Amino acid sequence: MKNFLLNNINLKKRDFPFIIAEIGVNHNCSIELAKKQIRLAKKGGADAVKFQSYKAEKLASKYSPAYWDLKKEKTKNQLELFKKFDKFDLKDYKILANYCKKIGICFSTTPFDIQIVREINNLVSFFKIASADITNLPLLEEVAKTKKPVIISSGASTINEIKKAKQIIEKKGNKKVIILHCILNYPTHNKNANLGMIKDLIKKFPKNYIGYSDHTLPDNNMESLFISYVYGARVIEKHFTHDKKLKGNDHYHAMDCKDLLVFKNRLKKYNILKGNEEKSFIQSELKSRVNARRSIVSNFNLKRGHKITLKDLDIKRPGTGLSPMLIKKIIGKTLKISINRDQVFKKKHFNSI
Repeated sequence: MKNFLLNNINLKKRDFPFIIAEIGVNHNCSIELAKKQIRLAKKGGADAVKFQSYKAEKLASKYSPAYWDLKKEKTKNQLELFKKFDKFDLKDYKILANYCKKIGICFSTTPFDIQIVREINNLVSFFKIASADITNLPLLEEVAKTKKPVIISSGASTINEIKKAKQIIEKKGNKKVIILHCILNYPTHNKNANLGMIKDLIKKFPKNYIGYSDHTLPDNNMESLFISYVYGARVIEKHFTHDKKLKGNDHYHAMDCKDLLVFKNRLKKYNILKGNEEKSFIQSELKSRVNARRSIVSNFNLKRGHKITLKDLDIKRPGTGLSPMLIKKIIGKTLKISINRDQVFKKKHFNSI
């Protein structure tokens, strides 16, 4: 893969995925709560925090029904739900972006209309397109024009729809596209996660970095995120909260700081275990390579001038002498030096091998 910078982090040269803690609207329109969540995301090891920027009236009509689990979030109308969390404006995002810069974590957002893209462009280093907007031509074109990296979630999408969205962005001269596997269920049950689709995206979009946007319920091992990385996800996004026990909206399927630390520790152990990806022996095996392998040894005390036969030979450890791979080559050879029983044969015992 080619070099790809996200907030000055080169994905090609990195052993860990770029982790986006999606605060979304879990801040409940509180600047102080948003700052707390940013701090916790930083503590957990996230590379970026991401918000959702919209005005409800521009996002959903009053006739938009719910598509989430009503047992978890009881609001039955999209407009009604989104109006609860659309109070932040540009001034608030400037405060949060500056706070992110202060503590050393990347600030980004998912914009849901063209005006927000224009307003917030100077505050972000990349944009995220929600799964539901993968067919939103005007929004795709506006984000593409910024020339900043564009991360596209592909929930509920076909390969052709993903290709089309990618083409729309690239036609504006923006080749910096990352595609995330995603299932557009809130929450996503494990049986529906289909993490194997990550491999299919890698196969079908070999020139793009592929990632994963997760909506499964977090478990103690952060299994879905970990498997997604093993399968090749190099950008991983998951909703983030300070308290998973809070009811409603995106808290119930979000990770918290503890979950993020668990995931980062698993990644660290995995990368240690993975090690080199090009097969060869390693430095710590040198002693074993010599002493645990075998050599051709003498079955008898043999005098100089003796002509070697098969019954003269055995194969034993250590591997400090002639390799058993040469056994056929020394049969019939004449010893130029006497050798004792159980002694390894070496090149010096013969005129040529």
